[in-house]
Amino acid sequence: MYSRDKCVDCGKCVDVCPAGVHYMTTNEQGQQVHRVDRAVDCIGCRQCEEVCLSDALDIMGKDVSVSELMDIIMQDYDFYISSGGGVTIGGGEMSLQTDFAVALLRECKKMMINTAVETQATTNVANYEKLAQVVDQFLIDIKHIDTTQHKALFGIGNENVRRNLERLMDLGANVVIRMPLVRGYNDSYDAITGAINYAMALSKRGNLQRIDILPYHQFGRNKYQKLEMIYPIKNDPGYTPEELDRLEAFFKQFDFEIRLVRH
Repeated sequence: MYSRDKCVDCGKCVDVCPAGVHYMTTNEQGQQVHRVDRAVDCIGCRQCEEVCLSDALDIMGKDVSVSELMDIIMQDYDFYISSGGGVTIGGGEMSLQTDFAVALLRECKKMMINTAVETQATTNVANYEKLAQVVDQFLIDIKHIDTTQHKALFGIGNENVRRNLERLMDLGANVVIRMPLVRGYNDSYDAITGAINYAMALSKRGNLQRIDILPYHQFGRNKYQKLEMIYPIKNDPGYTPEELDRLEAFFKQFDFEIRLVRH
C-alpha cells in the first residue's frame, strides 16, 4: 500500500524494484513525482519498503511460522494474563488457513492464552469442527438473514453460515453472532428482527452468547486511498447518535443479550 502524503519522491524505490512497479513522472508543475503502476504485479520482495525513507510503502502480508507468531504473541503475555484478554485470529477469511490456525491456537492453549476467531463461516464444516477443539470463542458474521438478499449482496447465499452455526451449537462451542448494519442494505425491520429471532432460536440449541450489532463505519476508506482505488460507497450510510439510541431502545424488547457497538 502506498501513502502518497508520506512520500518524498526520492525515487529510491524505483531504483530497487525488480518488477517495475514504481516509476517517476513529471507532474503539471514540472516536478518529478513517484507513482505506482497498478497494472504491474508486485512480487512481494519488500525491497522498496526497506529503502523507503518516509514509511510511505507497506507490503501487506508475509509468510510466517507458528513459532515466529508465538514469539510476537508472547511479548504481550503478561498483559493477556492480567487483563483476561487474548489472541483473536481474523482475516480475510481465517478458515482458508484452518490447519495453520489450529496449530497456532494449540500453542496459545498451552500457554493458557484466551483465543477467539473472526469468521464469515462460509467454508467447509470440517474446518469449524477442527477449530472448535482448540478455540475459546467464535465471532461469526450474519450479514443478512434472507439468503436471497445475502446472495444479491455478497455473491453467495447464507446456507453455509447457518449450517456451520448449527454444527457449532451441537458441538457446544461458544459463539457470538455479529451483524454489520448498513443503511439501505440490511437494516430493515424484517432483516433485523429475522436475524435476532434466528439467533434466539439457535441459542436454545447451544451456547450462543449474544449478538453484536456493528453499525457501518468508514474505517476502510483509508485503505482504498493507499491502494489508489475509488471508494465505492458515495454517500455515508452511517447512523447518527440519535438513530443509534433508538436502535438500542428497540433491542431491549428482546429477551436476549444484544450489544450495539458504537465506533
